[in-house]
Order: sequence, then C-alpha cells, then structure tokens
Amino acid sequence: MKTIAVIGAGFSGTLLALHLLRRCPPSTRIHLIERNRQFGPGAAYATGNPSHLLNVPAGRMSAFRDRPRDFLDWMGTQNDAQYAVDGLTEKSFVARQRFGAYIRALLLDEMRQSRNFGRLKLSRGDVVSLDDDGGRLTLDFGRGRTVEADVAVLAIGNFPPEPPPGLGPEILDSPFYQPDPWVPAAGALDPAAPVLIIGTGLTTVDAVVNLLDKGHRGPIHALSRRGLLPRCHAIDGGSGAGSPQIALPGGLRQLTRLLRQDSREVMRRGGSWQTVIDELRPFTQDIWATLSAADRQRFLRHLRPWWDVHRHRMAPALSDRIEEARACGQLSIHAGRIRAFRRFDGVQAGVEVSFQRRRSGEMASLRVRRIINCAGPGCDYARIAHPLIRGLLDAGLVRPDPMHLGLDVTANCALRHRDGAISRRLFAVGPVTKGAFWEMTAVPDIRRQCEFLGEFLASHITWLR
Repeated sequence: MKTIAVIGAGFSGTLLALHLLRRCPPSTRIHLIERNRQFGPGAAYATGNPSHLLNVPAGRMSAFRDRPRDFLDWMGTQNDAQYAVDGLTEKSFVARQRFGAYIRALLLDEMRQSRNFGRLKLSRGDVVSLDDDGGRLTLDFGRGRTVEADVAVLAIGNFPPEPPPGLGPEILDSPFYQPDPWVPAAGALDPAAPVLIIGTGLTTVDAVVNLLDKGHRGPIHALSRRGLLPRCHAIDGGSGAGSPQIALPGGLRQLTRLLRQDSREVMRRGGSWQTVIDELRPFTQDIWATLSAADRQRFLRHLRPWWDVHRHRMAPALSDRIEEARACGQLSIHAGRIRAFRRFDGVQAGVEVSFQRRRSGEMASLRVRRIINCAGPGCDYARIAHPLIRGLLDAGLVRPDPMHLGLDVTANCALRHRDGAISRRLFAVGPVTKGAFWEMTAVPDIRRQCEFLGEFLASHITWLR
C-alpha cells in the first residue's frame, strides 16, 4: 500500500487529505499528522473568540469547488446555538470558529465512510526530521517513533512573527512581550495598562478585538512602518464592473496604472473599488508568474502594504469596532520605524519603545506594559528555527524561494533541492508556497491548490516505485 503523509492538519493539510481520499486509488493510504490538539481548523480557525470573523463572505468559503454552497448548507443544518446565524446569506461574514468546525466535521464525516476504512490515519505529534534515502521517506517524531511514506507534503501553515530587531532577552523572555498573537501571553494584564501592537494588518484587528472583548480599557497603540489599516469590504457586496479591455498588462507599472484608472472610473459611476480588486483575484497567480524578478522585488518593497490592505479586507462589523475604538481615542495608529526598546522597573514596570515617525522623521516614544507582535508570519525559511525545516535545509532537500516568502516549489508544488533539482517525493501546499504563487492565504486560493495537487498526486503515486 502506497502512503502519502501530510505534515500539518490545519486547513491546508486537512483539505488536501480530503481531496486525496477522493482522487487516489483505494490502495493509497493518507497519513495526516498534526502537532496541535485539534485536527482541521488550524490556528486561524481555532480561535475561541466569536468576534473573530471570516474575511471572506460565507458564500465563497466552500471546501469544494463543485459544491459551492457546501459551507452555507452545513451552517443551515447546525442546531447548536453557537453556530446559528440570523439571516445567513452568501454575503454574511460569520465567526471563524464556525468555519473551523465545518472543516473538522468534513474530516470526521470522511473518516466514517466505509470506503475509507484503513485508508486515513491520523497521528498527533511533531515531525522533527525527515530522511530521504532515495526510496521511501522516514518521518521522525523523536523518542524512537517514526512513520514511513512514499510521498510527504509540507502543509505547515504559518510560523510566528520574527522578533523585532533590538529586542533584547530582558524583554523577549519577560511577560511584557507576547511573541505569537495566537498564544496567550504569560501573566495577567491590567485592563488599564497601555499596550503596543507591532503591525497594523488583519492580525492586529484580531488582537484589538481580543483586548476589547476582555474588557481592556487602557490605551492601545498599533505601529507599523506605513500605519495602514485593512480596508473594509463593501457593505452591499460591491458593485460596478472594471475595465472592459481584454488583456491585463504584464508589467507592474502598467498594471498599477490600470487598477487606479478602473477604480476611479467605477467609483465615478457609483460603484465600489472593491469590485475592481475582486475581479483581479482569478488572475493574481498568473500575474505573479509573469512578473519579472525586478518587478516582484519592486512590488514587495513598495506596493505590497497597499495591496494587502485593499486585497485582504475587514468584515464591516469589525471595521465598525475599529473605527469606534479610534474615534473614542482608545486605539491610536502610528506610522514609523522602531529604533529602540528599553525596559524600566518600578510599580508600573514595562517597556519604553522609541520610534521615528514616518512623515516628519521626529523621534517619539511609548511606555507600555505589553507588546504584542502582529508583524506578520515569519516566512524567511533561512531563519526558521523549527528542527524539521532546519534539517531539510541542512540536508539540501529544500531551499528558500528567491523572494524569501517561503520554500521554492515548482508549478506542481514539488519542492526544489538546494541545487535546483525537483523532488519526486517532497511537496508543499498553502502559505509556504507563496514565493511561487503569491496569493496563497485565502480559502478560495488554497482550495484551488489542494484540488490541483490532490489530482496530481493521485496520478503521480501510481508511478512511484
């Protein structure tokens, strides 16, 4: 019996496993491995806060392209009050924990199918090393526990943000610093204490909502280099059509000009700019693939923050809460570069953060009792400390992609060795493949990738010896 091991059972890994079960020959075993307690939801959808909403309308969240209403239909069958949504429509923004429950339910349902008895195996544990002897792969969990597979897929999701430069051990190892926004910080926080959040993206929105829901009444500061908050989804779902021209420009400058022109024209006609961005979604991976290396670097250096806040938007209800917190003065957004951290002691011990304002260049400082790092996932794999990643890099079985957004993969999601060779047994799916595909964080994008890779591996596994 051939075995495909999927390392990571968050959304990407679980969805890939479901598609492999659908497509692979009955003689193929799928081994799904997860180091955390729950299989299915992953960090983003395992949140226990019902105020954390999906950033995509429910009507676009089905796990299966051929069943576009699957998530909506599942929601309609739930009698549990925690999953009930008044007036649920395809445009509703529902709690992320509900989507996590949906993915978990799909996995459990697949396990109950008689056709899958003996085909799907779940293992809890952290794969710390992987050995490729030219034949089968050996996955090592430590303490003498191993699993053998013919093919392994890295579905490892996102790693926590990297610590900001200049943050010394006296702060890194203290209760004043929270390195991972999804892992509760050690020690209780005074509800009146000032807080600094590093970053102003969607994870910062989650962190602010967390604080507000816990009754935090102290000042909240959010600091990033440009101070840009995610924009809001159009209340009515968006209206208006973009450019009628047939072809999309292949150069970054021409494409940026077209998006600005289309947005202005749609808004002049009473429509919403959100429609222009959404109409580009089916083509973003194609656009990324055709951009030159120089254009990709320009995009990452200058345009990425602007793209992110327009492409990855807030649900209207979350936008309202953020605006209310800003209007009352509790939430302040700062644009600038952090220059220094200094711990101070005493009755109101904490950290003084010095930063240089973006526009004026003036120095400013904040005294806070907690710093929450929401600067975005660590994606430079040359610096990822996880033993599995370090071992694969040291053995030359994988390499970082040229943009340092993840690992280098082919169009078929095969991982590339240090020397550029294409692996026939190691693959990757989800955010780790951003360097090749760019848009690989939202459910519709990952769903398409999992469908493709599931079909590819179903054929590929039959040829492996």
